[in-house]
Amino acid sequence: MSRWQPDARGRLEKAALDLYSERGYEQTTAAQIAERAGLTERTFFRHYADKREVLFGGSSRLEEFFVDALAGTPDTALPIDAMATTLEAVAALFLERHEHSRQRQAVIVANAELRERELIKLASLSAALAATLRRRGVKDPAATLTAEAGITVFKVGYERWVGDNGERPLADFLRESLNELKAVTAGD
Repeated sequence: MSRWQPDARGRLEKAALDLYSERGYEQTTAAQIAERAGLTERTFFRHYADKREVLFGGSSRLEEFFVDALAGTPDTALPIDAMATTLEAVAALFLERHEHSRQRQAVIVANAELRERELIKLASLSAALAATLRRRGVKDPAATLTAEAGITVFKVGYERWVGDNGERPLADFLRESLNELKAVTAGD
């Protein structure tokens, strides 16, 4: 029976994205997601608190990766250079994920509740990065400004990447966005 196949979480995520794209987020239920994945509704709720979390289930892992990458940069690196290195490392997580990311972003953009949840995720990432910078000895407001700038660069680069055809990697868009930010702050 299909419910005993491996990777229930991945199957639920794919089923949810497909249904959200076909029917819309509001019109899709957890029961429909579970059915499409060949699982029970009970299994759905073992993995996710609600249908929104299917889209945000990886947030804590992403935050952990961001923090670990930033913490692993050389202590001698300027804060913005440490952030640039962190963004390069994070971009590697998105290799071969353009279509999934594009589909996920389209669902989020189409729903105010999901856009709000995405902003909460980004605020949490920024706070975690600022705390990491402070542990590295960066004082405020520099730690907060660097973290916020890094998340803004990530957000802008990510949105440009999902809006593109997928031929270029996310890292290219993040580098371009960071260079634009540097140009703006330099007065160019």
